[in-house]
Amino acid sequence: MTKQNKHRQPKGLPNKEQILEFIQTSETPAGKREIAKAFGLKGQEKIALKKRLKDMAEEGLIDGKRTAYHRMGGVPKVTVLKIVAIEDGEPVAEPENWSPDTKEKPPRLMVKESKKMAALKRGDRILARNEETERGWRATPIKKLPARTEGLMGVVEKDGSGNYWLAPVDKRVRDSAPIGDVGEATEGELVLAERMGKSARSKVKVVEVIGDPLAPKAFSLIAIAKHGIPHVFPQETIAEAERAVDLPLSSDHREDLRDVPIVAIDPADARDHDDAIWAEPDGKGGYRAIIAIADVSYYVRPGGALDREARKRGNSVYFPDRVVPMLPEVLSADVCSLKEDVDRAAMACHIRIDAEGKISDWRFTRAIVRLARNIAYEDAQAAIDAGDAPEYLQNLWGAWKLLFKARQARDPLDLELPERQVRLNDEGVIEEIAIRERLDAHRVVEDFMIAANVAAAKALEAKAAPVVYRIHETPSREKLMAFKEYLASQGRKFALGQVITPGLFNRMLKDVSDPAEKALIMEAVLRSQTQAYYGPANAGHFGLSLGSYAHFTSPIRRYADLLVHRALVDAYKLEQPKPKIDLPDGTGLSDRDRDALHQITDAISQTERRAMEAERDTIDRYVAAWLSGRVGETFDTRITGVQGFGFFATIDKLGGDGLVPVSTLGREYFTYDEKAQKLVGEKTGTEYATGDRLKLKLAEANALTGALKFEVPDSDGKGIEPRGNRPPPKKRTHQKKGAGAPRQTHDQGKRGRPGNIRHQGRRK
Repeated sequence: MTKQNKHRQPKGLPNKEQILEFIQTSETPAGKREIAKAFGLKGQEKIALKKRLKDMAEEGLIDGKRTAYHRMGGVPKVTVLKIVAIEDGEPVAEPENWSPDTKEKPPRLMVKESKKMAALKRGDRILARNEETERGWRATPIKKLPARTEGLMGVVEKDGSGNYWLAPVDKRVRDSAPIGDVGEATEGELVLAERMGKSARSKVKVVEVIGDPLAPKAFSLIAIAKHGIPHVFPQETIAEAERAVDLPLSSDHREDLRDVPIVAIDPADARDHDDAIWAEPDGKGGYRAIIAIADVSYYVRPGGALDREARKRGNSVYFPDRVVPMLPEVLSADVCSLKEDVDRAAMACHIRIDAEGKISDWRFTRAIVRLARNIAYEDAQAAIDAGDAPEYLQNLWGAWKLLFKARQARDPLDLELPERQVRLNDEGVIEEIAIRERLDAHRVVEDFMIAANVAAAKALEAKAAPVVYRIHETPSREKLMAFKEYLASQGRKFALGQVITPGLFNRMLKDVSDPAEKALIMEAVLRSQTQAYYGPANAGHFGLSLGSYAHFTSPIRRYADLLVHRALVDAYKLEQPKPKIDLPDGTGLSDRDRDALHQITDAISQTERRAMEAERDTIDRYVAAWLSGRVGETFDTRITGVQGFGFFATIDKLGGDGLVPVSTLGREYFTYDEKAQKLVGEKTGTEYATGDRLKLKLAEANALTGALKFEVPDSDGKGIEPRGNRPPPKKRTHQKKGAGAPRQTHDQGKRGRPGNIRHQGRRK
């Protein structure tokens, strides 16, 4: 036993996981020399170790001195930051990727500048080591990163002088950029561009022409290009998928479930069917059930071209007009998809549901299934409601009522979060945008899937096998403190000393009878939650109130589920005979899978967030396009967030978040109360708070950016300033020093100017 590490290390070049474990458990600082000594490395192995450590530093796993590889309060210990401001001469940064599923503000980190690094300015990107101190978050730069080009997407415009400009399609980018090299692009086309110089104000050159930005089905293409989502399969990947189609499928090495009336209940327009379910009474007050999941691991083998591409994509991305699949369509929409009256390979999860709805037993097999039906949610629900549903549906509902009983006893977090649905016609034109109806049929499938996911996690734990957990941590103390302060501003109490459970939030919401106040507190509860992620170290699932949870039920569209399937293959000896066609051997976890689970799960957590951002951006563009013909109309809205510069509101029963700039609220001086999340008029006491309902006039709906802006009707404030304005041509002037004061904006003006604000509470 060395002083650096209590565990005897295997000899030979360590993998990344072993290096991280050694550094994390070391009692003294562990550098290259200590690692080499612990693993008995010599000669060329030391050179290889140096390269591996360099790669790990570039990936953000280590900082070169000690590990920085774990999460703290939602901010990774090492991550990419973007400088967003310079305050009192000190750079302030925010995480480049932050919580796409909430409106919570990203944390701000004060950056400690390095003497070895040039002075940082707004817009710079850095890889930094982060820590939480008593004074807030601090970041120490590791290295400066090149500028990203994904924000440089826009529409080519031409002014009266013949100059070309790039009008942005990202709502966060306000001004047009001058184009120095237009390439083959023409006016009005959507393009990708990159800077021609290092300055944020330098000209850009067009590097790719995408096409008509307002053509049907163009909005998803904008999101695909902006977020860098891989959407074209390499030829070797397609070739391997076509070979995989020829894999034999028989009951010789599989459980034959073709006579069991298993059904898949999915959206009416679903193209891939991962899961199907069946249940029947067990004669003891409970049910026997089968959750059949597409056996993707049989077709997508570790180390092959299919596997590499699926790992890079991480997940399928769903847009209103298209799907960017994780796997080629010959697999995702055909051979792997569970379809009616067709033999399919499946991983079957057999469970027993007792009279209390608890899962009393489970086992996993590889099976061959032939679905009795593919049925839409609406059709299944209609059959149940009409009382003439076939026996297999009645049994599913009967089993679900027991699962729902157990769910209620578990008391998971219950937030009413409506989902917008965009319906298009065959030409890609919007027919309707509505809130998706939530049926019992959705809950039936959801609770069966949760049961299978829990069974998969526990089955792997029983064999001490690797598990890719779906983790949702308990809210951090920092977020709970903010939640407590917010409730105090509303005259409500929240004790931090108690055990924090989902039921605590549920009971709080049930005690609120006023719909507006309930919406307000629900927003605060949502802001208090951490973001779920994938990882090999179990930390439970707070939202579902579960101790062990994995994703097992969607391997066609999620790489995490595929890894869980492979782990089950190994743990329960479910391997299939070696194929006679040109495909990699084995369908279980590869050595690479086992050695790099931390890195893989971090990567697929990032691709998941990327997909969420892209899907959200696309829905926003469709909503803006839908509303673009209704500018000037007044809508019933609800305030969803408040900042010092204004507040955000969403249209009831439609969605579509828009900003109401503080400058449009009139000449009154408004105070921003950060704890209470509201703006308060100094003279009249007029308040705008999260959850409030009010009528707002739609002032702008930009389909290219997805941005909406509202105004308070009959306000005497300043009107909406158009975005994407090109700066006027520069003129040579001879002014005295100090002449020509810069134009004041709504948050810079003197007291008494329209839209002035004062911040109350913590300084950000």
